[in-house]
Parts: sequence; C-alpha cells; structure tokens
Amino acid sequence: MLATYLIGLREGLEATLVVSILIAFLVKSQRKDRLVQVWAGVALAVALSVFFGWLLSYTETTLLQKYEQRELFEAVTSVLAVGFVTWMIFWMRRAARSIAGELRTKLHDALAVGSVAVGVMAFLAVVREGLETSLIFYSAVQGASSNTKPLLALIAGILSAVVIGWLMYATAIRINLAVFFSWTGALLILVAAGIFKYAVHDFQESNVLPGLNNLAYDISGALDPGAWYTALLTGMFNVTPTASVLETIAWAAYGIPVLVIFLWPTPQPAPAPQP
Repeated sequence: MLATYLIGLREGLEATLVVSILIAFLVKSQRKDRLVQVWAGVALAVALSVFFGWLLSYTETTLLQKYEQRELFEAVTSVLAVGFVTWMIFWMRRAARSIAGELRTKLHDALAVGSVAVGVMAFLAVVREGLETSLIFYSAVQGASSNTKPLLALIAGILSAVVIGWLMYATAIRINLAVFFSWTGALLILVAAGIFKYAVHDFQESNVLPGLNNLAYDISGALDPGAWYTALLTGMFNVTPTASVLETIAWAAYGIPVLVIFLWPTPQPAPAPQP
C-alpha cells in the first residue's frame, strides 16, 4: 500500500502541477472561457488511463489462458513499467525548472489555433502521467493477495496530490518541489528495482529464463510472514523471504547504479550576468 500510495502521490502531483499551470495561465490571460476545454481534456485523459488499467487486468485474467502466458505478460509489463519510472524520474529532474515556461508557450500557441487545440494540449499533458500510473500500478501489485487495498492507497495518493496542488495554487503555501521529487524519486527507484526483480521472477516462471530454484538466499526463518516489517519490505521494495540468483542480480544491477546516478550532484547552471 505504501508503494502504490507513493506512486499515486508522485504521478498525481506531476499531473496536478501541469493542470494548475495551465489554469493559472488562462486566468491571468483573461481566457477563462477556455477552462472548459482544459477540464474536458483532463477528464478524457483520466478516463483513458482508467480504461488502460482495466485493459491490462482484463488481458491477464481473461484473454490469456495459459499460466506461462500470464507470467510472460506480467514480466513484459513490469519491464515496461521500470523503463517508464526511470525515464519519468530523470525527466522531471531535468525539466522541473523549465516545464512551466514550456507549458505556457505551448498553451499560448494552442489558444491561437482554437478551443480544440487547448483541449488536446491538456489531454496530452495529463494522459502521459495517467498511462504511466496505470502501468506502474499494475506492475507494482503483481503477487499481491488483493488489489483492493493497493487501489485505495493509489487513489489516496492521487487525492493527496490534488489537495497539495490546490493549496499551492489557491494559497500562499509553497513546497520545496526539488526536495520532494528528490526523495520520492529515490524511493521510486527502489520500488522500480523491486518491480524489475519481480519481472525476472516472472520470466523464470514462464521458462524464458532459467534458475528459478537456484536460490541466492533463504531468510524465511528470520522473517515473520505476519509482521508489519515483512509486509513493508515485501510491498515497498519486493524484498521476499527467498529469491533466485538472477532476481538478486537484477535488483542490484538496476537499483544500485541508477540510485547512485540519480543522487549524484548535478552541476548548477551559471547565474545570468547582471545588467
């Protein structure tokens, strides 16, 4: 639940910030008549994202009949989710400073084209986050005994992001977004490492990769299955009581270098010369 709440909070806040930037620009530009198109684009993006999430679940549970096919489908979607998480984290770190200006420029051009262009821009700005959320959520809850609680945690994360975005838009409350995205980015890298580990496990279950029973460790005697810390480690980072050698290598091969690169200090741009 903690992992899916983090996914909803992170992705939801990105989408909320984008929408708030668009709304603020229209309000300041005295173009409130175009807010209807913005909300229509946002609603369509949300609906498409929910449908995509349903389609993933329907494909696994209904369209795929064989066990190996379902495991392979889960493995492929997990690898795609890891790729999206990695790209999203590093893209936000690079584009955080310029995203507001770029959105305002694109919205200004869309206003010149017409109302449909405004709706399309709002749709494209939100649908990327929504599709990512659906794919990452689907991959993160693989192996869970029930999807109800993770889904509620995801919705809670999205609602929290909406509240934070509204407070930042409507009040003087400000959040250090650089610190927020740094901490959540580091945690999501560990979540992605767990998803990648699970993908390797599914590839082994589907007989694409060997070594399913070649265990790297077995700490089932030390981890109490009913303890809260076991649930936290398993749900957040996919730290399971047993893991094959390939699963362990995959977790370390992705998690360690990506986390080091993400946390490595980036050079700050030189200040503009004073006139």
